[in-house]
Amino acid sequence: MEAGTFASRLTGDERDALLGAGHARRHPRGARLFHEGESSDFLVLVVSGRAKIVTSSEDGAEALLSVRGPGDLVGEFAAIDGAPRLATAIALEPLEVVALTADEFAAFLARFPRAALELVRALVDRLRESDRRRMEFGAHDVTGRLAWLLAELSSRRTAADGPGVVELSQQELAGLIGASRESVARSLAVLRRRGLVETGRRAVIVLNRAALRQI
Repeated sequence: MEAGTFASRLTGDERDALLGAGHARRHPRGARLFHEGESSDFLVLVVSGRAKIVTSSEDGAEALLSVRGPGDLVGEFAAIDGAPRLATAIALEPLEVVALTADEFAAFLARFPRAALELVRALVDRLRESDRRRMEFGAHDVTGRLAWLLAELSSRRTAADGPGVVELSQQELAGLIGASRESVARSLAVLRRRGLVETGRRAVIVLNRAALRQI
């Protein structure tokens, strides 16, 4: 489980109970866990792999809202309030999850009140991240926003300040920082020339996270 996620905040007993409360499922890359606008009240805990959370505009364009990895909850808002889905969840890579109905999740939280507090803290952290990202949009150019994002995403996959891989396309990176794909391509070229990243098909290898944060 990745640091800072909901599951990472739980004790061993709480985590085991959460894993045992639902039903294990596997999804291939590209599979949709749920669709924007649909009425369903289950949520999933990511065990391995990554899912992207996207929303569509009226013209059909897809905007990437976030990426969730091991230890993250996906779809918890609909499970809590029963409202239609605000976004679509898609497996970025082969995905293992534990799916829980709204009732199963509520029963888990009732049994472990401390976990309910950790859920609130995890949601607050997401709100802070959203606020920080909005501040980044106003304070930095595309290269600065991209550098911050790559440092942040790669840090979730490696504990030390060493190479980390961000497996997103240029279009997906653009969606996360509110820029065009062309602007992201130019910024990646700048970061490559500085020796901070390498790029491949749907992947960016972060070579110097500390230097990216300084940008």
